[in-house]
Formats: sequence, C-alpha cells, structure tokens
Amino acid sequence: MTDYALLARQLRALLDSQDWLTNAAQTCAFLMQELDDLNWVGFYLHRQPEMLILGPFQGKPACNPIPFSKGVCGAAARTRQTQRIEDVHAVADHIACDAASRSELVVPIVIDDRVWGVLDLDSPRQARFSEHDRQGIERLVEAFVEASDLSRLAD
Repeated sequence: MTDYALLARQLRALLDSQDWLTNAAQTCAFLMQELDDLNWVGFYLHRQPEMLILGPFQGKPACNPIPFSKGVCGAAARTRQTQRIEDVHAVADHIACDAASRSELVVPIVIDDRVWGVLDLDSPRQARFSEHDRQGIERLVEAFVEASDLSRLAD
C-alpha cells in the first residue's frame, strides 16, 4: 500500500517555491515518478468561464479545453468533488485523450470557494485507484496548494 504520508512529506520538501507554475510542474513529475501504473498526470486550470484549460502535465499530448459540462475532469470541477472512476469506458461522456487509459482520479482544487482547477491522474489499469489512493492524492493536492499560496491567485 502506498505510504501517502511519506509522499506528502517528500512533496512538501520538493516544493520550495511559492510559484504555482513551478510547483505544478514538479508535482506532476513527482507523482509520475513515485506512483505505479500511471500514464498521465496533470493540471487543468479554470481560466475561462465554465472551462478547464490544460496546465502542466506529464504524459502524451492532452485534450484542451474541457468544458465543465463534459468528462470526468468537467464533473470534478462542476461538482467540486473528487471523481474516482474504475472504468472510464463506462462513463458516457468520458473524454479519451489516450486510448490506453482505463481508470481515472480527478481532484478539484477549490480556493476561497472558487474552482482554481483540477489534478487529473490516468491509469492504463482498470480500477487502479482505491479509496486509500483518493484520500492520499487529496492530501498531496493540499500540500501543493499550501506550498503554492494559491489564495492570492483566486481574485
């Protein structure tokens, strides 16, 4: 089982800049390196009304933009709730950027009651993400938010 408490400590040590862009790039690279069975990790940013725009990521070229009304990332942004999908092919409006993806975990990032963006993790393995993973990734997102001082960007 993945030791997310250890990963959170390591990520906090890695994120030594308050620059969100640097920290987002570092977070993606760290997750891709430290977690097994991932084929894509990245941020989508809420920079246009009801739309997510591609941010820093690791993996194959990605879909852009993603409306709040479509896909797993859109659902996370729209509902402000983490989406843990065991089989993306069972989701009617799934946006398939990489045909190899089978499962997905998307954590919304909400700052001062506004959606800042989402962190999206894809896996080529069906049912890759457990409840333990959901809680652990949410903890890592908290570490990213704390290190990046996103509250000053929410205006």
